[in-house]
Amino acid sequence: APASNTITFDGKGEVSAKPDLATINFTIREDAKEVKDAQNEVTVKETAVLDFLDKSGVEKKDIKTESYNSSPKHEWRQGVCSPSLDGSRDPNYICPPGKNILTGYEVSEYISVKIRDLAKTGEIVKGLGAVGVTEMNGPNFSIEKEEELKAQARKLAIDEAKAKAEMLAQDLGVRLVRIVNFSESGNYPMMYAYKGEAMMDRVSSAPSPTPELPTGENKIISNVTITY
Repeated sequence: APASNTITFDGKGEVSAKPDLATINFTIREDAKEVKDAQNEVTVKETAVLDFLDKSGVEKKDIKTESYNSSPKHEWRQGVCSPSLDGSRDPNYICPPGKNILTGYEVSEYISVKIRDLAKTGEIVKGLGAVGVTEMNGPNFSIEKEEELKAQARKLAIDEAKAKAEMLAQDLGVRLVRIVNFSESGNYPMMYAYKGEAMMDRVSSAPSPTPELPTGENKIISNVTITY
């Protein structure tokens, strides 16, 4: 039934928590004249990566191949131009059309890794580079059970809106009958409060410093609107 007399209240809830999961994505990419040779090179590097991750304590269930691609590589080559033989002083040059020449094949494998022991994140990033990984994204820090935090933030926001409604109803001398509309927005994680002084180890004598990679905290925000 449509409501004729309504009143609307807003509420906001915030929940903060430290991340408990880091995700790294990287690509193993190799070129060769034959597909099988490029595949073999990718496999050799992949084996080294998996062996390193296993020694680092990363479980197999947290390592996933997102995609595997192979494609030919071409190079555009223009035909060699030659002068015409019409005897003119300024000969016209004849240029045959160019064409794409197959030069080899590229094979790439895109892998994602979840790290649950965040203390090892810097060592794993460093180790992946040591075994030949050059294309890497991350780490991205997140909370594995984020939905539970969203529910907590939503409840705080609803409680705030209900408290406002009850207080204002008393002040206005009106009675709250029922909820006729509810909406929610702004339910997203936000990184803030980074801790640590440097992203890299400051020991200059170390030949290969380990990234410190501060994790900070995630803030979950929920904004609700309730109409009575």
